[in-house]
Amino acid sequence: MMITSELANPLEYFSQQEWEKIKSFADSNPTPFVAINLDNIKKKYQELKTNFPLAKIYYAVKANPGNEIISLLKDLGSNFDIASIYELDKVMNLGVTADRLSYGNTIKKRQDIAEFYKRGVRLFATDSEPDLRNIAEVAPGSKVYVRVLTEGSATSDWPLSRKFGCHVDMAIDLLVLAKKLGLEPYGISFHVGSQQRDINVWDAALAKVQYIFNWLKTEENIKLKMINMGGGFPAHYLNRVNDISTYAKEILRFLGDDFNESELPEIILEPGRSLVAEAGVIVTEVVLAARKSKNELYRWVFIDIGKFSGMIETLDEAIKYPLYYEQSGPVEEAVIAGPTCDSVDILYENFKYHLPLDLKAGDRLYWLATGAYTTSYSSIEFNGFPPLKAYYI
Repeated sequence: MMITSELANPLEYFSQQEWEKIKSFADSNPTPFVAINLDNIKKKYQELKTNFPLAKIYYAVKANPGNEIISLLKDLGSNFDIASIYELDKVMNLGVTADRLSYGNTIKKRQDIAEFYKRGVRLFATDSEPDLRNIAEVAPGSKVYVRVLTEGSATSDWPLSRKFGCHVDMAIDLLVLAKKLGLEPYGISFHVGSQQRDINVWDAALAKVQYIFNWLKTEENIKLKMINMGGGFPAHYLNRVNDISTYAKEILRFLGDDFNESELPEIILEPGRSLVAEAGVIVTEVVLAARKSKNELYRWVFIDIGKFSGMIETLDEAIKYPLYYEQSGPVEEAVIAGPTCDSVDILYENFKYHLPLDLKAGDRLYWLATGAYTTSYSSIEFNGFPPLKAYYI
């Protein structure tokens, strides 16, 4: 039985007034582009702070590096998770101070570590001995936290396994070595996978963290001070997800089971998708709608945006964006593809969206919840197409 989807309702993401403003703006600008509602991001940030009152929030800049978003979150009091020297330049040029930054990428050049340290950053992630030794040599005395491998790839829509993190025994060895090298063994981090819908994955990850905390305290007299729980909180796409209050209630219960309230370490969250995804609407135009043969069951609908211009997370059809259009009347399942001369540039072929039978070139499609990982993944000039334009409303 073929999976199908229903027409999305924009009012599940925006107020009537917000949607009318976005729609009015969209109708007066050429496609493709993404419109970002900043009030939506502000609301999401405040919800996260309300539900995790003791946590420090480090926005994962990679999710959407728009200047307007960084400035908004800076003014709201957010810290920032930085993955490269280029992100460092961006946030510091916008007035973010070094004490609000974490170099969260475990894969980094020695000279970049030195530059972060020179500019005042003192919090570094690691997951390997060579990287740890580089930190010790060019960022002496810094706080380090080790990222551990976690399970969860089967239940997250965009898994983050294997490339980042190390096993528990290596994490312990690295933190012991960090102390010997004159660094401060500060904590443990993990990431349960982006768009993680199974809350219980956090429980398993925190059990590993508790083991590391207890072992180091008992065997090495090292008292860790921080748990970085990364991101992973889901956005509202097509699949049903719990709201942030449900995640917070359960995760805080897991923490309470593993750590005494009087000894609860500093908690860091690194949200990206959950803060910015639902604020975005990608507006696209149909380029062509046709069948491959006279007996073809499905039309191919080609639109003016594809995998290489912002919708890379349709790779393997992992992220299924809510779709809105204004046409009415009969619909049928269709294959949706991008405009480039690359056969990989097919957005949805196995998962079928219902599209109007009278859909034609020039008609517009509105992809909701597209504020995360669209502008930042957009290519520079594949087939000459420019990067995805972004407007902040």
